[in-house]
Amino acid sequence: MGKRDDLIAKYADDLKNKCGITPDMDLLTKVTIGCGPAIYNADASTVAASQPDEIATVKNNFLIKKLGLKDSADLDAAIDSVLNTYGQSERNKYRAVVYYMLTKHFSKEAIYG
Repeated sequence: MGKRDDLIAKYADDLKNKCGITPDMDLLTKVTIGCGPAIYNADASTVAASQPDEIATVKNNFLIKKLGLKDSADLDAAIDSVLNTYGQSERNKYRAVVYYMLTKHFSKEAIYG
């Protein structure tokens, strides 16, 4: 297995054990690939949930640009919900896992078709 496969396995483990979600491995793989080289960078691979700028990046670059959603309070509520599901005490919230949960939340799996 390559480095990306190892990371996908780690993300699947987080979804199962920290979020209580059985991952769709095909979708998780596609979301991970969609994150690009950021998954290999220690800082970029995680979402700093306590930083407003980071939350704005998730909202603007992923939800609005990638998933094509309109800016609304629903987006903020979804991000909060996903971060709460991941766990406030969880220090490393992997970007691919957060993006996966947001994709599922908005039923936008077809984007990764």
